[in-house]
Amino acid sequence: MQVPEEANRWLAAYLQELRVNRRLSPLTVTGYQRDLERLFALALQDGHPDPIQLTHHVLRGMAARLHRQGLGGRSVARWLAGIRGWYRYLQKHQVIATNPAIGIKPPKSPRMLPATLEVDDIGMLLNLPDDEPLAIRDKAMLELFYSSGLRLAELAALDWEGLDMGQHLVRVLGKGNKERILPVGRYAIQALENWRVVRKDSVHAIEPAVFVSLQGRRLSHRAIQQRLAYWSKRLGLGQHVHPHKLRHSFASHLLESSGALRAVQELLGHANISTTQIYTHLDFQHLAKVYDKAHPRAKKQ
Repeated sequence: MQVPEEANRWLAAYLQELRVNRRLSPLTVTGYQRDLERLFALALQDGHPDPIQLTHHVLRGMAARLHRQGLGGRSVARWLAGIRGWYRYLQKHQVIATNPAIGIKPPKSPRMLPATLEVDDIGMLLNLPDDEPLAIRDKAMLELFYSSGLRLAELAALDWEGLDMGQHLVRVLGKGNKERILPVGRYAIQALENWRVVRKDSVHAIEPAVFVSLQGRRLSHRAIQQRLAYWSKRLGLGQHVHPHKLRHSFASHLLESSGALRAVQELLGHANISTTQIYTHLDFQHLAKVYDKAHPRAKKQ
């Protein structure tokens, strides 16, 4: 028993559509191809040689089996999205009447708590030696990340006109082109002032970007990530530090101190408070540790 040649032809045509017309990256196309090859293999295992003719019920069973075999919920969801696109393509070309992958819900994955830094680790990281231009710039980046909870894209896109140094405010454009005005702490303001003085020596005055290389070009996302990784390693933190970890740390530490979930939601720019509520789990972990250490009946004998 083997897959009909017609199915293989439609698979090749779909992958060509992704490469040429939709101009997806080779890596993305390879991912879609892997998903569909898995579909074809599962169909043969189940005694359905023609994957074009699979039903909604059969596909739902395949998704459940993949999960039982150890594939995570997110991976099953990605697989379903991949095969849904192929069936949509077949429907568009009138090979099938309806898309059998529509409406299949992937299994839920346990929500992972975001990784954060302890306050002492933050202090060590922000105490980097600022005795050279790159270090002065990096200190300003780190201070602003932690002070205002910025996303990587928001910090990379930041121009000087977005900063109000006198009022200690920063204006950023977040997801969905939504503008947020955020407070900036005094340590971050001082670090930014120090960087602005050094920056004048190597950057043309008309360059609007706050964070630039010593050649005067706006720092890329990758360059910022590399600098954070460099400092976490050099300062001996013992863990990888990336921009999102600083954002998570900002949110977690603020919630621990204030308990103001709505305020943290606004500062982070979350459209839905359910996204912010994950930090309440972190806050509870913090409270549980305090309880275990402080309550006389909680201590282990």
